[in-house]
Amino acid sequence: MTTTYGFDTLQIHAGARPDPATGARQTPIYQSTAFVFRDADHAAALFNLQEVGYIYSRLTNPTVSVLQERIATLEGGAGAVCCSSGHAAQLLALFPLMAPGRNVVASTRLYGGTVQQFSNTIRKFGWSAKFVDFDDEAALAAAIDDDTRAIFCESIANPGGYITDLDAVAKIAEAAGVPLVVDNTSATPWLCRPIEHGATLVIHSTTKYLTGNGTVTGGAVVDSGRFDWSASGKFPALSEPEPAYHGLKFHETFGPLAYTFYGIAIGLRDLGMTMNPQAAHYTLMGIETLSLRMERHVANAVKVATWLEKNPRVESVTYAGLKSSPYFNRIERICPRGAGALFTFAIKGGYEACVKLVNSVELFSHVANLGDARSLIIHPASTTHRQLSEEAQEKAGAGPKIIRLSIGIEDADDLIADLDQALAKATA
Repeated sequence: MTTTYGFDTLQIHAGARPDPATGARQTPIYQSTAFVFRDADHAAALFNLQEVGYIYSRLTNPTVSVLQERIATLEGGAGAVCCSSGHAAQLLALFPLMAPGRNVVASTRLYGGTVQQFSNTIRKFGWSAKFVDFDDEAALAAAIDDDTRAIFCESIANPGGYITDLDAVAKIAEAAGVPLVVDNTSATPWLCRPIEHGATLVIHSTTKYLTGNGTVTGGAVVDSGRFDWSASGKFPALSEPEPAYHGLKFHETFGPLAYTFYGIAIGLRDLGMTMNPQAAHYTLMGIETLSLRMERHVANAVKVATWLEKNPRVESVTYAGLKSSPYFNRIERICPRGAGALFTFAIKGGYEACVKLVNSVELFSHVANLGDARSLIIHPASTTHRQLSEEAQEKAGAGPKIIRLSIGIEDADDLIADLDQALAKATA
């Protein structure tokens, strides 16, 4: 579909066409493990990557394909690969880039689960991560070495809602000849399009705002199609002969779609991080209202954060949408439609007050999720960031006295009233 259409049109129509067999207007759930080949030659062509089509739902599925095209279109990418979760998307994104002994330079301001994955789990593959404050451009540039194969950050960082200066980070990545991978989960392409700021790859936990209703997990990796994988010799998985396909060179053969084809033909084939078609269907339905929901999310977040900042029981608020935030001046350039709906605040009274607050809310849901239509609350230091040291928690913006809010689309006055009564109990 042409990208000259507006965002609101593309979020409904991109990738979708009436079902050719039945005329069904909504994308059907193709609940099938495998797909019948026309003949032996057709099967061979599919397995040799000489023809695009459907073989087995671990690799490709018609429902998932629609979602992949829609997300790629909204992000302005060449292609996308969907998978089973946001964490799966992170591994799938790094898989073609990394090898034993290689490293990724990552922001200190990341979701706690990502910090854990990068600190410990990827070491089992022989990979490693260096964590740097991305506001310190000199430190970021200095952290990149001959073994660095990616730079990783979040556009709007979880949990604090910090906005990364993607333009500055992209220039450093380009100078080093390594791809910039941006997790755009908290922003969504309605608030931020990282590829327009120089990102090579964009990942999502589609579980969050894209689906928007807390029903299914999923992930996506979007490729800009702009990186030259053959320029430096650093990415042999994409530039050199692939033995599993009789010496085929992905970049030479598929050009701007090389990374996407690799993600399906090698990544999903061997790692098996498959998104099921029903999850894709729920996410497609969620994306149809993405812009409407995000507009309300942002408006509510501004109102709630402003109220919290003026509340004498609150020590500080991190929301970048407040004029007092050091990241406020990045909104117009990086996230021109707003600073998202995820932020933290510190309560006077510390850890114990945080626990009391979480136990006292009535309208907010105490869950380990974000991006739901419902407003959510959690104490990161004892949950999502519990595995980290206190020093690492502080660097991630998730210290012991911090509460994270994911503001939903309810009536903002009702949300404020709920926080007001809970704060009264927590700080009594």
